[in-house]
Amino acid sequence: MPTTTSRLVVSSTDLLSSTLSIDATATLTQAGTSTAIPNTSGLGVTNNGSSTSIYTLYPEANYGNGGAHKVYLRNASTTAAENLLITIGSQVVGALFAGDVALIPWNGDTDFKITPSANNINLEHAIFYE
Repeated sequence: MPTTTSRLVVSSTDLLSSTLSIDATATLTQAGTSTAIPNTSGLGVTNNGSSTSIYTLYPEANYGNGGAHKVYLRNASTTAAENLLITIGSQVVGALFAGDVALIPWNGDTDFKITPSANNINLEHAIFYE
């Protein structure tokens, strides 16, 4: 069984009155167990072309088992104002602006959707799933 870990590092010397340093590592495991998540889509890139309409990146029909899936996203745009709105089901959960990254937990019970703010934004993505 593969073991997959994620790591989040956030640091700043001038955001607070003292140095900020967060360095957290986690092993990606299946829901309610210590068993590793066994599957991934691999790393992909999706370009929305000439459309700014919402689209389904990961359909619940493919992952709808109430699992402890993790979705990796990176907005590969270099234009600061270009963003990708993230919607799970009908709930907007956030936006990724140029260069932003996210690792989002997702149970797979509703569609995972993206709405681009402009044409031709490259979205780098992967899903780690049960």
